[in-house]
Amino acid sequence: MLEKYISDLEQKIREQTTSVKVGFLLGAGSSYLSGKGYPLAGQLWGKISENVPEKEREEIQEKIDSGATGIEHALDLLDTGQATEGPHRHNVVNAIANSFRDINAPLDNHRLFVSLLSRWEKEQPIKVFSLNYDPLVEMAAEQECVTLFDGFYGHDNAFFDAGSFRHTVVVRERNYRGRQVRGVAGNIRLIKLHGSMGWYDDDEAGIRRSKFNDPTPTGAKKLMIPPQYRKAQDTGRAPYSTLWSEFRGSLFHGDDKLNRLITLGYGMADEHVNAEIESALERSTFTLIIITKELSNSIFEKWSSKSRVHIVTENRCSLNGDIGQGHPDLCSFEGFIERMNQW
Repeated sequence: MLEKYISDLEQKIREQTTSVKVGFLLGAGSSYLSGKGYPLAGQLWGKISENVPEKEREEIQEKIDSGATGIEHALDLLDTGQATEGPHRHNVVNAIANSFRDINAPLDNHRLFVSLLSRWEKEQPIKVFSLNYDPLVEMAAEQECVTLFDGFYGHDNAFFDAGSFRHTVVVRERNYRGRQVRGVAGNIRLIKLHGSMGWYDDDEAGIRRSKFNDPTPTGAKKLMIPPQYRKAQDTGRAPYSTLWSEFRGSLFHGDDKLNRLITLGYGMADEHVNAEIESALERSTFTLIIITKELSNSIFEKWSSKSRVHIVTENRCSLNGDIGQGHPDLCSFEGFIERMNQW
């Protein structure tokens, strides 16, 4: 029975992954890389706290000690919604950027990931959503010569184009039917919902993306960790308005909705993200696959009880609500990519 359960689970994950209208959502676990990459969300504050000014560090720590689920939650609790936001978020973003700048993570798994996606014979762009700030997907795509759109055009100080996610790469050709235009398969849309290293907002130059390790121009604001408390003001402005519109449109109200979303290394702990996924699950044609090392008991129970949700963790799995043993290999980003390479 145990062997059959694992076999059925693997078959289901394979069928969903290799089917049509599939998108991916990357969480911190996809960049952790067995400790050789970037820290997990729960580890991040411990890595950067000493680089945050003392007053703000103590206030953030107090919120975390009082039950905040992480840095982002603590920052939202400290945000009073005034016209001018306090220094907490700015100081944390700077500390994260400085910490990440010194990390030299291996690219092998991300290079294989983007390479596999680029081989899919699908003329529609492949959508990869990310909650991470690191540049691993972009760097991997560049090394693999894979066409990737992240919303920016340019080089040293690329500019943000809100309409770029609607652009499609096409080839004009002539055959026996005459002149034809066809989409180019295998290009990737990378939608970084929480911003990224190298992104900044300048009063004069607008929204820009510099080289990942370059310093931000004086007076510019790094675009990482968007405040959820200020949804009407901040997530309603570019670039976040565009990024989240793409996410929602792909899940439940766009013209080209996904039928499957595979989350990799995401612990399902961000309620503002989960709310959009739950809306998508109201569609009878939508399936969610959760691939992650572990989930808390409450989170596992919540999502395993939903229809059309399949979960793979190290210690337990759920196949259409049928709870079974864990899958120590398939539950990691690296393990999932290795299986993708075999499929």
